[in-house]
Amino acid sequence: MTRRIVLSVDQLYRPQPGGIGSYVRGLVEGLLSVGEGLEILGVGPRSRPPAVRQLGIEVLTTPLSLRLLTQLWPRYPFGVPRDADVVHATSVAGPFGGGTKLAVHTVTMHDLLWRDEPESSTPNGIRFHESRLQFLLRSEQLRIITTSPRLGVRLFQIGIDPDRIRFARLGADDATVAAADPERVRGSLASHGVSGPFTFYAGTREPRKNVERLVRAHRDARQVSPELGPLVLAGPPGWGHVDTADAVVLGLVDRSLLLGLYRDATVCAYVPRAEGWGLPPVEALHAGSRVVASMNCPSIDGNGEVVLVDPMLEESITEGLLRSLQQGDDPLSRERRRISVADMTWHNCALDHLKAWL
Repeated sequence: MTRRIVLSVDQLYRPQPGGIGSYVRGLVEGLLSVGEGLEILGVGPRSRPPAVRQLGIEVLTTPLSLRLLTQLWPRYPFGVPRDADVVHATSVAGPFGGGTKLAVHTVTMHDLLWRDEPESSTPNGIRFHESRLQFLLRSEQLRIITTSPRLGVRLFQIGIDPDRIRFARLGADDATVAAADPERVRGSLASHGVSGPFTFYAGTREPRKNVERLVRAHRDARQVSPELGPLVLAGPPGWGHVDTADAVVLGLVDRSLLLGLYRDATVCAYVPRAEGWGLPPVEALHAGSRVVASMNCPSIDGNGEVVLVDPMLEESITEGLLRSLQQGDDPLSRERRRISVADMTWHNCALDHLKAWL
């Protein structure tokens, strides 16, 4: 018997899909890898942008705009077929209902960043997320999937019954894209004036990501150890102004080049002030690279291969960058880092979701 699973893919319609967009793509990839017995459908607003068309599944659309659909999903499950066995909201946008009478309804909560870093969000963004959190508190039939045990504990402390909370791993692998070869990576960097070793940051450029403090700390560390090379930033601008100073800004790069940059970097650094999960350090470990990361990144909890730093102290970041150079970069060391995140695959992510939908 085939189980019909409907997932929201609205995040891929947004100008900056970000980490949730990676989660949507990865979850679809993982569910498709599980095999027979599942029919995976997406649901979203009108039109189908390239990112949606590339998912490899049928996407059901509604005549509503993204903004209107997000507003109305708590009231009515627009686009969700009546024969859906599982309706999964990949974010707090929704949908939260629909399907058969026995359908399972779940929603993934990624973070509480609008509470942790209110200055990094807009007033409208804070109101939206707070209202959705209150909606989830009232919706006792909704199961909540979290990607971090830390967040699960916080949701319980807020008042959500622990029986409603499920945990799912995220993935760092990518079966659909191969890393760019070293020659292409060198060529891309050379076009921005970079040759030789480099320190790499991947993510949006916004105040919460702490890029300005990283830039200053890297400058100090490079004076001690020139082999760190220049700081190279990949990713789109986020909300809020960030002074990147003398860092080299590549902007948004394609997935293949991103994976190649992770692999070839001398050190990968990711030191946000606050973080819901933190995909970049895990992706860097998957590529075998040395990683410096904030101690507040749930994704690398307990991972002894990561150099942890206090993101609020520039001297801690500087020291972390210098300490990372003491780690081996030989094949054995790189393999050890890859093994440290070996269970973080999109296939396992899909299995965790299937367990949550039982």
